[in-house]
Amino acid sequence: MIQDLLLALAVSFGVTVFFGLWLIPKLRQMKAGQSIREDGPVWHMAKQGTPTMGGLMFIVGIGVACFTVGAFAFRAGQWGHGIVFLFSLFYAGIGFLDDYEKLKKKQNLGLTAAQKFLIQLVVAIVLVLILRHLGFLSPNLYVPFVGATLYLPETVYFIFAAFVILGTVNAVNITDGVDGLVTGVSLPVAICFGALAIHWGTLYGELGIFAGALIGGLLAFLLFNFNPAKVFMGDTGSLFLGGAICGLAFAMNVPLILVPLGVIYIVETLSDIIQIVYFKKTGGKRFFRMAPLHHHFEMGGWSGKKWSEKKVFFVFSAISAICAVIAFFSVSVRYGI
Repeated sequence: MIQDLLLALAVSFGVTVFFGLWLIPKLRQMKAGQSIREDGPVWHMAKQGTPTMGGLMFIVGIGVACFTVGAFAFRAGQWGHGIVFLFSLFYAGIGFLDDYEKLKKKQNLGLTAAQKFLIQLVVAIVLVLILRHLGFLSPNLYVPFVGATLYLPETVYFIFAAFVILGTVNAVNITDGVDGLVTGVSLPVAICFGALAIHWGTLYGELGIFAGALIGGLLAFLLFNFNPAKVFMGDTGSLFLGGAICGLAFAMNVPLILVPLGVIYIVETLSDIIQIVYFKKTGGKRFFRMAPLHHHFEMGGWSGKKWSEKKVFFVFSAISAICAVIAFFSVSVRYGI
């Protein structure tokens, strides 16, 4: 179990690095440069033209690891890692379409909100139905920390699941706004799922392979994405990442773990919502200097002292790591192991 996870990590890391060394020059050659928000921090304009869609490199790395290291699991009839990968891949496809539209229009606007919502909703419903059919989940919600189980009607559960998946995927996407940020924040999340797979033994062994591959891919991508970033993951990568996190949570039948585990994602999203509502209610005033929250601290936060992108990265990643430890213990007794 541990050996498979570590092997998947190593394979994913190696493939991601080597593919990245080829991909980044190729993206530059194709002029696949990121368009920077005109209303964002002015110093971000220096990043204009940095290659985007770099998430392709860890998607390939994770895919290779899943279908090589996970080959024996497939033969044994264990399909969890393949299902979560394909689910994540569908979200990556949505992100790819969005990135392509942005590149075509040469601005930071891709698919419309309605288009993205409808496609993401369909993919979310399909995942839940497949996992339910294969017996990975039940319409019973395990409540972290409390250890109780809420028994829901299937229809209510499916509505809940779709809401959680759409919310999480887009929250991860919103967090991707500073060099390396969503990568650093998501690494502890992936490690938490890997630790749970090991802790629960053979119950979710194949999901440990996917978690290991996710850890390896993110570690490798961080080599290229840490400030100053040589490449951005784009919506291709961030939507894949959101799908991977949701897929693991639901496939392990502990979706409510996303509350303690995804604190940074939640706070980032809430900061965006608060900013919009406050702006409308006050006739143009801002609650934060800029939303999402990472930009607020870049612009000076409440103290007026600006944070560097590296400080945002380290502080937010450290908080995510603490939350991951708490989240692990909040569900670790789920199966009495």
